[in-house]
Amino acid sequence: MSHGSSIGTASTQFFRFAEDPAQPFRFQNGATLSDLTLAYETYGELNEDRDNAILIFHALSGSAHAAGVNGHLPEANGLWTDECHVGWWDGFIGPGKALDTNRFFLICANYIGGCYGSTGPRSIDPKTGKPYGRAFPMMSISDIVDSQLQLLDHLGIQTLHAAIGPSTGGMLTLNLATRYPNRVNHILPMSSGMTVTTLQRVLNFEQIYAIEEDPHFNGGDYYDGTPPDRGLALARMIAHKTYISLHTLERRARGEIVRREPELRSYEMTNAVESYMLHQGQKFVQRFDANTYLRIVSAWQRYDLLHDGNARRFKELFRRCAHQRALVFSIDTDVCYYPEEQAELVRRMKEAGIACQHITAHSEKGHDAFLLEPDLFAPHIEYLLKRHHH
Repeated sequence: MSHGSSIGTASTQFFRFAEDPAQPFRFQNGATLSDLTLAYETYGELNEDRDNAILIFHALSGSAHAAGVNGHLPEANGLWTDECHVGWWDGFIGPGKALDTNRFFLICANYIGGCYGSTGPRSIDPKTGKPYGRAFPMMSISDIVDSQLQLLDHLGIQTLHAAIGPSTGGMLTLNLATRYPNRVNHILPMSSGMTVTTLQRVLNFEQIYAIEEDPHFNGGDYYDGTPPDRGLALARMIAHKTYISLHTLERRARGEIVRREPELRSYEMTNAVESYMLHQGQKFVQRFDANTYLRIVSAWQRYDLLHDGNARRFKELFRRCAHQRALVFSIDTDVCYYPEEQAELVRRMKEAGIACQHITAHSEKGHDAFLLEPDLFAPHIEYLLKRHHH
């Protein structure tokens, strides 16, 4: 086993939707695609009753590769850097871990519109022989969930033991739970929320604007030329400061060398924090696509549980989930999804009769604690998942 992973080598699989043009995948906005593939990975074994499956929704810039070591993904077309090789949730998944592969069958899929093997803007449009680019539909949170439910149908899984997701993955978890309540028994949204806050909306719009205003963006048709790296790097910097606490940011920046940056025409960087943030942005563009980033952030902007669930009030929406059990996680230093958001979610769930537990993790690492500190979450996840599974 490599890198200390208890899973060992992992491999990405691909689910290709029906290629019949008469039955295309239909997006919420009416757009259709008749040639669609989802990249996914599985861990553990599906039992005879097919009732031990757990669906994991990754966060904004994640992939289907949640655990183990996968050093090669040609379908990522050059974006599969060293940073991607070890699964993004490797500390949570494996024999005896929080998501125990001795007991559960785990599935994680790359979002539709993604850049890690699922069909997205970088994929070749069979009608033109060129990347979709701007022609790829703007998707919604519901589109991402619906595509993954078709994957579950393909795998023969009707009802999930649980759905779990951190950050934007938590939004997907709530969308699944409220739109398809009979397809999941336990939900575990982590560091997430049930609405788009004003602060999130502003930060997301800044990121969208940064990408759109890059002179190389060309409306999304940039694959034959220079990619909009500066716009994407700036978008990542805008977001990154909400992922870690200021204490962690300062500590990580201490090792940075303050260097002259040729892209800055007149300003000369004076502090290691500046170098650190620029480095994060420049590193990110090596492993992610600007069109994919734009579509996921845009889907976040349009996240609306009530509208998507065809409900007028949250009590009405969550009542349909009364049979589910929920475990909601907050992180006390989170400034991406503030703990108040999870407290409001829990209040609404309990008001509707959902058995709900709320755990606040105390961490210096901010929002990214859900990636970095599995020990803060593992005992609670294990308790919920194992206690209520025969």
